[in-house]
Amino acid sequence: MRPMRFVSWNVNGLRACMGKGFEQFFNTINADIVALQETKLQPHQIALELEGYEQYWNSAQKKGYSGTAVFTKHKPLCVSYDLPDMDKLGFPKEGRVITLEFDKFFFVDCYTPNSQRELARIEHRMDWEDEFRRYLCSLDAKKPVVLCGDLNVAHQEIDLKNPKTNHNNAGFTDKERGKFTELLSAGFVDSFRYLYPDKRDCYSWWSFMANSRARNIGWRIDYFVVSSSIKDKIEESSILPEVTGSDHCPVMLEISL
Repeated sequence: MRPMRFVSWNVNGLRACMGKGFEQFFNTINADIVALQETKLQPHQIALELEGYEQYWNSAQKKGYSGTAVFTKHKPLCVSYDLPDMDKLGFPKEGRVITLEFDKFFFVDCYTPNSQRELARIEHRMDWEDEFRRYLCSLDAKKPVVLCGDLNVAHQEIDLKNPKTNHNNAGFTDKERGKFTELLSAGFVDSFRYLYPDKRDCYSWWSFMANSRARNIGWRIDYFVVSSSIKDKIEESSILPEVTGSDHCPVMLEISL
């Protein structure tokens, strides 16, 4: 029996990505679950036929912004959207989280808020990180968690090409990196670094500027993070830079659950 195959991809606008080979990739990869971030649409704005897959969408109130989607071959026990108590917390409805519960695990698709230029949104980001970590821990107390998505942070210096010149830029501040460390310390594992602690030049996002992708001047900000209790079930965690269609490439996890 083959391990389960999960794929995560920030498509930077699904409608645009559809014109750049999305469906061909989807049909070729044969994943059990495909999770998307930054879909930038409302579900009625696209006609997407994915035979054999259930579709779940979480769109931002602001049109053309953010948004997540999950396509799964396996019918979940239940599906929830966003974080608990979002209204009380004052978080905007930006379509950032979808959670699917299955018999043996939770699957969480997340598009973490960007801290933005000059760190204009860093305090919101810090609040988000704390609430999201609490949420994941509450799930993990019930059954193991598989988290994926664009988490908008390069955790270690090895995770981006130019750490010195990017220090304190959005996505590589000490605060953001520290929150990722807190998440891992709370009982989770970065699946790629678990398998490949010293592997260099492995990135999932490249700026459109300065021919960055061709030169592989990038950042690894897209992840599969799993509960420590199932880390030994990880078979492979990979990055697929050959897949174009977005400024991000897909990442993939194969795990025996």
